[in-house]
Amino acid sequence: MSSMKSILAATDLSAPSRHAADRAALLARANGGKLTLAHALGDTALDDLRRFVGDGEPTKAVVKGDARDRLHAIAVRLGQRHEMTVAEHLSIGNPVQELARVAEQIDADLLVTGTRGAGFFRGVVTGSTAERVARRSARPVLMVRQVAHEAYQRVLIPVDFSAWTAPSIELAQRVAPGADLVLLHAVQIPFESRLRLAGVTESQLAAFRGTAINEAQQRLDEVAAAAGLSERWVGLVSSDGADPWMQIVRQELEQDCDLIVIGKHGRNVLEELLLGSTTRIVIAEGSADVLVSTHSAT
Repeated sequence: MSSMKSILAATDLSAPSRHAADRAALLARANGGKLTLAHALGDTALDDLRRFVGDGEPTKAVVKGDARDRLHAIAVRLGQRHEMTVAEHLSIGNPVQELARVAEQIDADLLVTGTRGAGFFRGVVTGSTAERVARRSARPVLMVRQVAHEAYQRVLIPVDFSAWTAPSIELAQRVAPGADLVLLHAVQIPFESRLRLAGVTESQLAAFRGTAINEAQQRLDEVAAAAGLSERWVGLVSSDGADPWMQIVRQELEQDCDLIVIGKHGRNVLEELLLGSTTRIVIAEGSADVLVSTHSAT
């Protein structure tokens, strides 16, 4: 299992984005890897920086110099706090495109970003930017919500038995090698509401659900065996009939997980440009950090 030798942390130079930088630093130190802190000057960032430098000389050089100084100050403090060297990268352009480009340029094993920006309304903008980064990036993307005090302790991995399952487990082991893993399959009866309308009884639906639960538990055991999980894992089948995203968020809380690892869930070239609906809602509604696996097995 390869470790993470190159990690890219995105920052919008705000205080909340430091949580992501701290998590990236912890991961880089644990893996003996290189950490790069990147900031992309987009239109919104330039507007923000003009407020700091004033309207007298809103030149590109002044704005870029201000951003470079602030990025350097953050990198220095981050390096001192974690006793490591932090590389810096400043670019100008669309933040989503620039972060994806830099990640490719430095061959990043992981791209780390926050989910909130500076100010109440900026949180919405930054959150959607993080989602767009995950949608575009060919690299795994870790979205950090929580303050990074320690290594991840308990990781929830939603399992749908698709090609994303094995890569998600492997990624979880790379990012959180010492954590307990909770493999979750959310059981749903296909066309359940239509079956009821067609006259299928509740006892029959319960029998269908019981069969699905037994099959899912067996398949979870098989998945764990194929991944070489001999201990520190739990197979959990949820069958309350709620939407999968709701079952995932609920189990994240009940299982006290601090990280969710979930697949991007694209199934063809067009869908690779999007995030699956379950993944998008988990990103929006969950309280744990979310790691989006961007590669499925072929």
